[in-house]
Amino acid sequence: MSQAETPTLSLIIPVYNEAQHLERWCETLLQHDFGVSVEHVFVDDCSTDGSYEILQRFSTDSRVRLFRQAQNQGKGTAVSRGIQESRGEIVLIQDADYEYALSDVPAVIGPILRDQADIVFGSRYKSSETVHRTFHYVVNRVLTLVSNIASGLYLTDMETCYKAFRGEIIRGITIASPRFGFEPEITAKVAVLKARVAEVPIHYFPRNYLEGKKIKWTDGVAALWHIARFNVDAQGTLRATQGVPDRYRIQKKQWL
Repeated sequence: MSQAETPTLSLIIPVYNEAQHLERWCETLLQHDFGVSVEHVFVDDCSTDGSYEILQRFSTDSRVRLFRQAQNQGKGTAVSRGIQESRGEIVLIQDADYEYALSDVPAVIGPILRDQADIVFGSRYKSSETVHRTFHYVVNRVLTLVSNIASGLYLTDMETCYKAFRGEIIRGITIASPRFGFEPEITAKVAVLKARVAEVPIHYFPRNYLEGKKIKWTDGVAALWHIARFNVDAQGTLRATQGVPDRYRIQKKQWL
C-alpha cells in the first residue's frame, strides 16, 4: 500500500471503562497536531460504563476508526485487534488517559520517520522529572532487568505503553497474551528480529487506582511468567514472527 493510500501513523487506543475522563481526552487527542497523517484506531474492550457510547460520538470524524470487542478479553487482546485493523506505515500504542503526554508522540516516532530505527520504546526512566510511585517503580525496573537478561535486548523501560513499530513488522507478529503480558511478549518477539530498536525519553504522569489505574501486583507476577515463556520457547517465538518480512527475520535466537 502506497503512502498516498494509507495514513502515516496508526494510534492504537484500547479502552475499558474510561468514561470519567474519556470525552475530554478524545477532544484533546483530535485537536492535537502530530505533524503526520493519523488514524485513531479505538478498540473498546466491552466497557460497561458508557465509554463505548462516548466513542461513538467521535466516530463521525474521518480519522477515527472504532471497533468493539463482543466480550471483555483484556488489554492485550484489544491492542492485538487494533494492530490487525490498522493501516498505517507506523503503529503506536496509546492509552486513553493522561499518563502519557501526547506531545511526546513525535519524539517516539521520529527515529522511524528518519529511518534510524524500525521499533522505538518510549522510556519513562531515561530522563524524567516525574516522582514515581515506589512500588510500581521497583516492579517495573525489576521486570525490565529480567527481560533484558532473558531477551538480550537492553532497555530501561520494557513495560512502557509507548512502543512504535513499522506497520509491516508489528502486523506480522502473532500476539498471544490477553492482558498486560503484551509488553514482555512483544519485547521477546522484537528481540528475535533483525529490526533496529531505539529508546527515547518520554514524560509520565502516573495515576492511582481511584483515577482508574487497572494494573495490579498480580500482573507483575504474571509478567515474570510471560518473560520466561516467550524467551525460553525461542522456536515458538520465532514462529510467531513468521508474518514479518524476511529482511527483518533471523533463523535462530541470538542473545548477543
